[in-house]
Order: sequence, then C-alpha cells, then structure tokens
Amino acid sequence: MIITRAPFRISFVGGGSDMPSFYTHCPGAVLSVSIDKYVYISSHKYFDPKQLLIKYSKTELVSAWDAIQHPIYKEAFKQFQMNGGLEINSFADIPSGTGLGSSSAFTVAVLLNLFTRQSQFIDQETLANNACEIEIDRLKEPIGKQDQYASAVGGLNTLMFNKNRSVGVSPIHLNETTYKTLENNLLLFYTGKQRSASTILRDQNKGLQDEQKFNTLKKMTELIPALEKSLYANDLDSFGDILNENWQLKRQLSTQISDASIDELYQLGLSNGARGGKLLGAGGGGFLLFYCDEKYQAKLRAAFERYQELPFHFENDGAKIIHISNEYR
Repeated sequence: MIITRAPFRISFVGGGSDMPSFYTHCPGAVLSVSIDKYVYISSHKYFDPKQLLIKYSKTELVSAWDAIQHPIYKEAFKQFQMNGGLEINSFADIPSGTGLGSSSAFTVAVLLNLFTRQSQFIDQETLANNACEIEIDRLKEPIGKQDQYASAVGGLNTLMFNKNRSVGVSPIHLNETTYKTLENNLLLFYTGKQRSASTILRDQNKGLQDEQKFNTLKKMTELIPALEKSLYANDLDSFGDILNENWQLKRQLSTQISDASIDELYQLGLSNGARGGKLLGAGGGGFLLFYCDEKYQAKLRAAFERYQELPFHFENDGAKIIHISNEYR
C-alpha cells in the first residue's frame, strides 16, 4: 500500500492573478500558506489484474482508464497508462467547495501516489506543474496555478506567475515569534455554503476583459510587497489592514464573489475585534478568514458561535508520502 497526502491552503492576497487571463499580460503574485488539513490518497494492488477499483464519493469498477468517469482520476491514470490490478481511495479532512484549494490538493496527492507506485521520483515544483497540466491544459478548468503550487510545495510563500507561464516560489522565513503570532491570530469560520469555484472563476475571467477590473486585480498584486514588509517587521496590525484592503478590492472583480449575507458576516467580524479578513477561494461561500488579535478573539468567537470554527496550524511539508509498503522501498 502507498498513502500520500497534500495540504489545503489559505490564500491571503493576490488571488485571481494566477490565471492566464491576467498573468500573460501582467505578472501575477499570491501570498499563501499551507495548513495541517489534508487530502489523502491510498492505493494498493487489486486482486483482479484486469480491473481498476476507484473510490471517492462514488465507487467505480472499470476495466481500463478510459472508462473512468472521475475526470482527474481519468487523466492521471491515462498519463500512466494504468489499466488494471489497482484499488485507489480518497478521503479528506475538509469537504470540497469550501475555498481551501481541495481540487488541486486532490490532484497533487493522486499524482504523487501514482508516481510513487511507478517508482518514479518527482520534485515538488514539477509535481505542481504536472497538476496544472491536468487541471488547466487537459481538463480546461477556468482556474489558476496557485493551489497546485501551494499544496505541492507547502509552507508560507509568495508565488509569482510570469508572462512566460513559469511559476516562481519565494519562501517567507519569519522569526518564531512572528510566525506563531500570525498563526494564532488567524481564525477560520465556515459559512455553511459550498459552491462551484469554476462558475465564479469563469465570470471573473470574463470580467478581466474590462480594464477597470483588470486594474483592480493589479492593485491586489501590488499589495504583496507591503504584506511581506508587515510580516518581516512583525507589524501584524498592518497585515490585518492589508487583508481587509485586498478583500474590498476582490469584491469588485465579480458580483458572484460575495453577497449580502457574506458581507453581513464579514462586517460582524470587523465589529467584534477582527482587523481584517477575506472569504477564501473563488468566493460565494466556504470559509471566512479573520485576522484578530488574541485579546479580541473571545468576543469574535462569541459573535460567530453559530458557525463552525476550523482550528488549524501552518505546515511546511507540502505533498508527501506518509506510508509505503516494503515492496516499494
């Protein structure tokens, strides 16, 4: 048996600039961190050498990769030309459609598992690029590249998306005090809404043809140097302020990113001690992130007592193998 995992991520500033509709015209950048919530993929030999058993929210028993219904599994198995004798299963700490990059984490974990099963080494950035090829180039999903890189590489990074379609990863190395304070002062609350990121991102991509919206996204990427400066200076109040500025800009990119109920929840957070925050992912639902100083957190939690909080820590490993049977060693 082989078990791989890939982490979910929190994106702070610059989301949307990782899509080709933006970065092929103007370099994009996203500052994000991976967290200790994961997608897991397990695979082992199936007793029938002519069958593939694939388990996710559904179960598929097929005789060849081209009969697989799940699009990501199908493309991954096609890449390795795997046609039988394997059972593969997926499970995750958090449901999909909640703004934490679950689809890309899933793709990364599947690919790492299958590369390992083929006894092929792949480094994390190449793994991320391979996941982008599947989701963006082959499946034509209207998404960007930040989630694949955040999940595969792990840690706190500024990800840079260049006009030539290459991606740069610049780790942010903080002192222990700043790192732990930042981690402790970030709170996640689930809005109770799941949504299709693809629908929202298609609308956002279309909107970038408008010069004003394109310039709004450009302003979001221009916040990243100030955000990095606030982290290195241990000026986390400014970090919260920049999060808020980024969210106000992001809301302008598409009418589907927020709605009256989300705006009301966000204002509830600000009026109960949060310095800033944002709705994670493409928008429309999922998790609300707040930056809140420890002395105000009890008040914030009381205001959100009807909403499930997700405790988390940062993680630095990225995608990794967590179990491998002796036959593969």
